[in-house]
Amino acid sequence: MEEIINKVANSVLEVFDLEDFFPKQSLQSIDIAEWLTEGIVLIEKDFRESLKNYDWLQYKDSYVSIFCSTDAILPAWTFALVAVNLKFIAIKVVAGSKHDLLLNLYQEKLEQIDFSIYDKKPVILKGCATKPVPNEAYVLAVQKLVPFAKSIMFGEACSAVPLFKISK
Repeated sequence: MEEIINKVANSVLEVFDLEDFFPKQSLQSIDIAEWLTEGIVLIEKDFRESLKNYDWLQYKDSYVSIFCSTDAILPAWTFALVAVNLKFIAIKVVAGSKHDLLLNLYQEKLEQIDFSIYDKKPVILKGCATKPVPNEAYVLAVQKLVPFAKSIMFGEACSAVPLFKISK
C-alpha cells in the first residue's frame, strides 16, 4: 500500500487565518436604551444616576461596544459618559455594534502585522471561519497581502478560490 502524502503540508503555500487574531477576551455590549425613559428619552439627571448605580465590574477585562437599540436622539456626550465609566475596567470601548467592535479590533491587529513575510509567496486567506470574523476584515487582509504575495486564494487548500496573482 502506498503512503498517503499531505501535499498541502509540504507546499510553500502560506495560510493566513484571521481566526488566529480573534479576541480571546470577552466581547460585550451595552445598550444605552435601558437607561432611557421609555427607551427613547434621555433625562440627564436620571441617566447619570443610573450610570452611578450600575455594576461596571461585569465588563472587567472585556472588549465593550456601546450602542442604542432604539431610534432615540441622543446628545453627543451620551456615549462618552458611558465610556468614562469603563475606562479603567474594560480593555477597549467602542461606540457601535459588536460587529463594529470586532472590525475595530481587526483593523488594529492587521496594522501591527509585518506582511513582508509573505513576499513572493502563494498565500491562502483561510475562509470557512467558525468564529464571526467580519467580512470587512477579509477585505482589509487582502489589501495588506496584495503588495507582497505572489498569489492569493480564498478558502481552504482543497477548494480555494483565486483572488490575485502577479502577472508575468
